Amino acid sequence: MANKVQGWSRRDVLAVAGAGAVAVAAPRTARATPQEADDLVKKLVGGAAAKEGKVQLKLKDVAESGAAEAVAVAVDSPMTAADHVKAIHVVAEGNPAPGVSSWFLTPRSGKAEVAFRMRLAKTQVVRAYAVMSDGSVWTAKQEIKVTIGGCGG
Repeated sequence: MANKVQGWSRRDVLAVAGAGAVAVAAPRTARATPQEADDLVKKLVGGAAAKEGKVQLKLKDVAESGAAEAVAVAVDSPMTAADHVKAIHVVAEGNPAPGVSSWFLTPRSGKAEVAFRMRLAKTQVVRAYAVMSDGSVWTAKQEIKVTIGGCGG
């Protein structure tokens, strides 16, 4: 066993060294910036200025793991032909891509409410936008602290 040193074979040492080199050379996943989130929102809502109100964003203040956090968005709207929510968009400032999800509604949707689970890369601000049938845009935002980091952050 001339190729074994302290219980390690030459093959073992090379395998560990190769894996370490790949880990160092592999690019880290970039995180979206607040500016990238703003740019996406401009595209999603057509450049309309968002006002606070009408939108309720419900998520925890602190997440033990960002792996699958519950998020709910409700918009105060009668959902009639004359006054309804056309779209709900959710954007996260610190995930690899700022766009989380979009829903498109009609008066036949009945309620302007959505619920889902999302993965959070790190502590960040999550924003929800409601585009109304009259062209107005309403928003709400909330910071969620991720203590372990479901995406490794």
